Amino acid sequence: MLHVVATPIGNLGDLTPRALEALKGASLIACEDTRRTWQLLTHFNVPRPEMISYRQGNEERVARTVIDAVNSGREVVLVSDGGYPAISDPGYRLVRLCAQENVPFDVLPGASAVNVALVLSGLPTSSFTFKGFPPRGPGALRNWFAAEKELPHTLIGFESPFRIGPTLQAAYEVFGDREAAVCIELTKLHERVSRGYLSDLAAQFKDAKVKGEVAFVIAGANPKFTRAV
Repeated sequence: MLHVVATPIGNLGDLTPRALEALKGASLIACEDTRRTWQLLTHFNVPRPEMISYRQGNEERVARTVIDAVNSGREVVLVSDGGYPAISDPGYRLVRLCAQENVPFDVLPGASAVNVALVLSGLPTSSFTFKGFPPRGPGALRNWFAAEKELPHTLIGFESPFRIGPTLQAAYEVFGDREAAVCIELTKLHERVSRGYLSDLAAQFKDAKVKGEVAFVIAGANPKFTRAV
């Protein structure tokens, strides 16, 4: 069996009992960064099993190795550096291949920056769109936002701490002055959330030196969440 395991996005106390048992029972762990995963195992006193790097760039090759291990009867765990494998992290290709070839796998739920950011934003949660990381180029970035301009769903994305200012500015230019939130270092010691309108947040983060991982949340197309001109 392949166990797709969500791991903590910051606070190690968020590792679930099921996830811990899967890690303890694994004879092979496929992980994004073996060093990060070894730190997690060490924290929970899990004896180190065989580990293999499964990351962007080697997914197709290593996916076959993992599937062969499962088909040989081994208990295999797939993890990323934090959160769910396959959600803006390596894993989709392996899961897709398992589904196509009827290789047994399950998903052990846990922490997700998407859900945490959504709720912390204070914006509508009834429907939302998660789009991962936006493109870097200015034109592509504007087009990325433009595709969502008329949709009512709350929008969630991830961004580099070095680009969050320009990204918020692009969102403001496309969407107008909607309510939004910037979530930094979720579940970690220095977690912070900045809520407000896009124009204010773009100005706040224009020259800010941000450290850590960033998620942004933007209200959908609804006058209720747009600043009156």
